[in-house]
Amino acid sequence: MHTLKVIGAGILLLGFFLLAGRFLSRNQPDSLATSAKIFIPVWFLAAAVNMWLGVARAGYSVRGELPFLVVNFAVPAAIAMIVSWRS
Repeated sequence: MHTLKVIGAGILLLGFFLLAGRFLSRNQPDSLATSAKIFIPVWFLAAAVNMWLGVARAGYSVRGELPFLVVNFAVPAAIAMIVSWRS
């Protein structure tokens, strides 16, 4: 359940980045692609912090949390890449 919440938060954050890019760069046609590309490293850091919290506070092992890091990062990042390619 936590994984779905993190993925949902990533998708919401992507939406925020896309809206901010749209409003801040109205005259540039590639603003959505740029916003999506900027989102990816920011989301990787957020997903890594989520993993670190799982290891440091919840007591999970790095080996146990690593697959969740991959899934939590990959789904919103893949959506961002699709938006980047289509715009």
